[in-house]
Amino acid sequence: METTRGAERQRTAAEARRRELLEAADRVVLRDGPQASMNAIAAEAGITKPILYRHFGDKGGLYRALAKRHTDALLSALRAALDAPAERRARVEATLDTYLAAIEARPQVYRFLMHPSDDSATSAEAALSTEQGFDVGRHSAPLLRRLGEELGQVIVERVDLGPDGEQMARIWGHGIVGMMHAAGDWWLADRPCSRERLVRSLADLLWGRLAEAGDRDVKGGPGF
Repeated sequence: METTRGAERQRTAAEARRRELLEAADRVVLRDGPQASMNAIAAEAGITKPILYRHFGDKGGLYRALAKRHTDALLSALRAALDAPAERRARVEATLDTYLAAIEARPQVYRFLMHPSDDSATSAEAALSTEQGFDVGRHSAPLLRRLGEELGQVIVERVDLGPDGEQMARIWGHGIVGMMHAAGDWWLADRPCSRERLVRSLADLLWGRLAEAGDRDVKGGPGF
């Protein structure tokens, strides 16, 4: 029994330490974005880099832990928006806005999770995304797939799409996540319009606006 209690205490202490290290990594990412280095994260946590590796295995392990931390929080917020007591169009807009508000509030975290370090990094040790060949782009794809699968499941649970509804919901889930990611990425970089305008426009597309709209006369070619 004492051995079991001792193992449980060790496990609890290890989990608490892991959370502390992730919080330290978050602080560095908020400051440095994609150029957050393992050295900077270790320094922020008050440890050496080998100890950081001991907790996460490698750079990919730390990235995946941070991605899960932020994806879990985002999915929880998206589910809350989808379950809000409002009519469906309002919930669609609230869900889109929740995603965009999250990347707007923490753009450095978003860039760290979704983009490799930019060309300003001058050494292999300068950024987590380029240290020893670590490729953030390769690791961000599973994150987007997880969001797509989770959103598809939410749609299955909340919308009656008929006999083949489960497959359609998965298609919609991945399609909506792809749309939000691409549109949000463009918007965050250029800010061509307000967040509210982007939300309304994307909701129009999801709501069937494209199917309802007429074609424009285009010289030399057919309408869309």
